[in-house]
Amino acid sequence: MASSSSPTRLLLGLLLLLPFAASASASFPSLPLSTSSRWVVDSNGHRVKLACANWASHLEPVAAEGLARRGVDDIAARVAAMGFNCVRLTWPTYLATNSTLANLPLRWSLERLGMRESVAGVRVNNPGLLDLPLIDVFKEVVSALARNSIMVVLDNQMTTPGWCCSRTDGNGFFGDKYFDPEEWLNGLSTMATMFRNTKNVVAMSLRNELRGPYQNVSLWYRYMQQGAEVVHEANPGVLVILSGLDFDNTLSFLFSNPVHLSFTGKLVFEQHWYGFSDGGNWESQNQNDVCGMVVGFIKMKGLFLLQQGWPLFFSEFGFDMSGTHIGDNRYLTCFLSVAAEMDLDWAIWALQGSYYIREGTLAYDESYGLLSWDWCTARNPSFIKRINALQSAFQGPGLPNSQETYNVIFHPLSGLCVLVKYLKGLELGSCGESNAWNYTSGHELVLKATGQCLQAESVGEIAKLGTDCSKSNSRWQLISNSGMHISTEHTKDGTRVCLDASPDGAITTNLCKCLTADPKCNPESQWFKIILSSKGITGGTSILQVPSLGPWSPASSSS
Repeated sequence: MASSSSPTRLLLGLLLLLPFAASASASFPSLPLSTSSRWVVDSNGHRVKLACANWASHLEPVAAEGLARRGVDDIAARVAAMGFNCVRLTWPTYLATNSTLANLPLRWSLERLGMRESVAGVRVNNPGLLDLPLIDVFKEVVSALARNSIMVVLDNQMTTPGWCCSRTDGNGFFGDKYFDPEEWLNGLSTMATMFRNTKNVVAMSLRNELRGPYQNVSLWYRYMQQGAEVVHEANPGVLVILSGLDFDNTLSFLFSNPVHLSFTGKLVFEQHWYGFSDGGNWESQNQNDVCGMVVGFIKMKGLFLLQQGWPLFFSEFGFDMSGTHIGDNRYLTCFLSVAAEMDLDWAIWALQGSYYIREGTLAYDESYGLLSWDWCTARNPSFIKRINALQSAFQGPGLPNSQETYNVIFHPLSGLCVLVKYLKGLELGSCGESNAWNYTSGHELVLKATGQCLQAESVGEIAKLGTDCSKSNSRWQLISNSGMHISTEHTKDGTRVCLDASPDGAITTNLCKCLTADPKCNPESQWFKIILSSKGITGGTSILQVPSLGPWSPASSSS
């Protein structure tokens, strides 16, 4: 059983955890949050990007996972050290509506499930929590996150404590066996009131993954609108987040029939996207074809809300962190490309490396967990590095040192951006140091304020800048069904080439690969997104040498 952490041990643990960690946020944004068109903003009207981790607290013990493994402040510090600014903290309705359960001491909750080893672990790592009522343990977790400048989204995951979700678990939709609408509304009101004056509780998600045989659109509007009003009345300072139908895979019914509420500036929608639920066959079809098809589905099911001026929070995405699941790896790169292009708010499933108990298995290992089974290290450190650029905003009102809109060339496999380096060659590096590009209507990639443009010479050559942008080898088009191959066919010998990132980060022009048909071919080194940005950058338009993050390993990032 893990012991409690001394300051020295905690520091060492964080260093081991995060070889590529982002800096933890020093403070909260100016709260409360609200919405401005599709953006979540602070009280000054400046964009706040939600970059969150899901922390489960809704299973049978009704306590945040991991309290038997690490101190609660230790866990919260790890969240901050990984660069996240918020946690989506789950809870079951019964925690708010069943006083017997809410007042059950954590010790008894674990003992009734036969988990004496977990009791011993909490005694070592969180002795002050062991005999607290479950509702007070929940509050202490929120407080620990506050001490580490982590915002909290309270998510009503289930009615009855337990693993979510199945179509027949009785928790799926209004009127289901364990889903009484009035009890649910009472629970929302209780939780909203309880945290009304808690600064870091910035949002409430009304219900996770509505599903099952009872689901229908008319009842969705009736009860979700009622729930939104109840939360707003009890706590007007929080964002109200509404989930969709079919395990939160679709919000398509909102396309022509919006929600009508008495308040404005507080409404956010949420959508989920996993490789196993997006309708694609990632392992048996060409990766470009699947990504293009799936992104089309996701747009129809929910991404259209951004174009209509509504914030959309991808409150769950996730993958097998072992890196051995080919389908998950392929899905992830596609997801990250969309997250960058649309500058999404998101929450990864999940923080927890293991559970007290899940589906009858003690100490269940969470293969999707950011943390290892013992909660000591990052399960996949390369992924933490990979999402670093997506933990801050590219677009939105009031960004620091913002300038006019420009383009950034993002490489989703590495999570890095294309930089201009010494002698005018290109390489991958930190998106915070990215150069400002202009992708013109004539398909030229021009380095802003210099007049120089990206040019191809021949197969296998380093991509470089040139001054004569009228040349045919300066015209770059986005090809393949994924739209992520940046290609020109105007090399010296007329061969079509695509930008390609080598393992050492150099950007070359190589034969375009895996465009269609072949399901085994991996195109991800040639996947790039030309995205919009308006934040201040350090790379500017200089063609001097730019510091590099060093090589990245495609083997550790994707199959």
